[in-house]
Amino acid sequence: MKKVKVYDTTLRDGTQAEEFNLSLWDKVRIAQKLAQLGVHYIEGGWPGANTKDRDFFSEIRNYDLGMSRITAFGMTHHKDTPPQADSNMQELLISRAPVVTIFGKSWTFHVKEVLQTTLERNLELITDSLAYLRPRVEELFYDAEHFFDGFLEDRDYALRTLQAAVDGGAMCLVLCDTNGGTLTSTLREIIQVVRERFPDAPLGIHAHNDSELAVANSLAAVELGAVQVQGTINGVGERCGNANLCSIIPNLKLKMGVDCIPDDHLKRLSEVSRFVYELANMRPNRYQPYVGQSAFAHKGGVHAHAVKKNPRAYEHVSPETVGNTRHIPVSDQSGKINIIMKARDFGLELSPHEPKVRLALEKVKDLESKGFQFEGAEASLEMLLRAALGQYKEYFRLISYRILDQKVGEDDPPMPEATIRVRVGFHEVHTAAVGNGPVNALDKALKKALLRFYPRLEEMRLEDYKVRVLPGPGGTGAKVRVLIESRDGHDRWGTVGVAHDIIEASWQALVDSITFKLFKDEQRIR
Repeated sequence: MKKVKVYDTTLRDGTQAEEFNLSLWDKVRIAQKLAQLGVHYIEGGWPGANTKDRDFFSEIRNYDLGMSRITAFGMTHHKDTPPQADSNMQELLISRAPVVTIFGKSWTFHVKEVLQTTLERNLELITDSLAYLRPRVEELFYDAEHFFDGFLEDRDYALRTLQAAVDGGAMCLVLCDTNGGTLTSTLREIIQVVRERFPDAPLGIHAHNDSELAVANSLAAVELGAVQVQGTINGVGERCGNANLCSIIPNLKLKMGVDCIPDDHLKRLSEVSRFVYELANMRPNRYQPYVGQSAFAHKGGVHAHAVKKNPRAYEHVSPETVGNTRHIPVSDQSGKINIIMKARDFGLELSPHEPKVRLALEKVKDLESKGFQFEGAEASLEMLLRAALGQYKEYFRLISYRILDQKVGEDDPPMPEATIRVRVGFHEVHTAAVGNGPVNALDKALKKALLRFYPRLEEMRLEDYKVRVLPGPGGTGAKVRVLIESRDGHDRWGTVGVAHDIIEASWQALVDSITFKLFKDEQRIR
């Protein structure tokens, strides 16, 4: 079986998309998910570009990512500075990433108009940058930016830039359709020329989607011998996006017989897709191939009737192979496989035939129909499933809470205060706290009430808070979904709440978060 390595650039190229933003901890969590999926390379960012990317490379060293390798991204050194004195070059080494990808100019237009240097100097920049890095990193790749446009304008020069990369020690030549406008037929012709010129050089492909051809171009490159495919989860990226790995990976494995991720990891694909959407606070594309909610939905009567007899009638692959589910409005099977698979991650073996488990599965489906999403909120899902198995402990019970958010004067900030009454065992506790906002005040009041019973809550921190208005009628009275990320000295976890009232949705997520913390602490003690 032919082998291709998957290079994910969601955390770098993906974040260049409009309205796609990730915090440092979002990037860490997504990197862990990508590692679980089994991608070979996780491009963490450009360490010389901003503080967040620099911090990511420092933080990610604390995590075991299995076979996945963290990659740092950068450009050739400045035309007026030698590589050893170039700050971006040094940041790549400071990142301690085992893999580095350098991009350089392939298009004479870019060399003259953007880089504003001579064609010969650009070749020197490519060779010198790679030669400087090669003995200092474990793996070194070269991204030939705008290669296909450059080839069409000046074939000889574009090929000379690849030779410069080979001379510098590049271990893979990645051909980039940076403007995303190359037709597949043209791309094939160009790659065939490159193969003839560099028969021994490993090739990769990095395609953008401005002509809706990024996936097709990536697959065509593999057919022509590319051994590395770059892309992003859900195809996010600048302008119209990057090549969508959620389509490329299953096409490679299921249609082309290419070994690109472990066989048993393909079932995580839909989970990873939705996880990225959730952490970026974006609404998933339900019509996305393979992983979308409607990818295996059969609404038409003729289709639904045929699929019930044999799914092959209207499905090109089985939804379970990519971790998705078949959806027929009258079906009671939708969602069970996903939940059972997820439960195994928590160490729970569930059977859909056990009465308690069936009730739990129906509860999850009911909550999802009301707007709950458990991608990014695994702690809430784990607590729900453990409750079904009788493994849930109620550490406290709410009696009441009240939020006052008073504003005095036009220029003065609001002064939120939360008052809360809870019962812990036989004890009733009444506390109050002020905060930077009503949710922060509620969080402080709750922890203040619980700390004398559970002192380890002191080490727990709320790291991130996201709110999404759910679709449907209601305007400002619409439901909202709150996703909270928490951490302590050992773990990070996400919880979710849904309600018309944003405070109530926040309360649900806070309760799940604290309960999960206390439950995990008990497990460690045992």
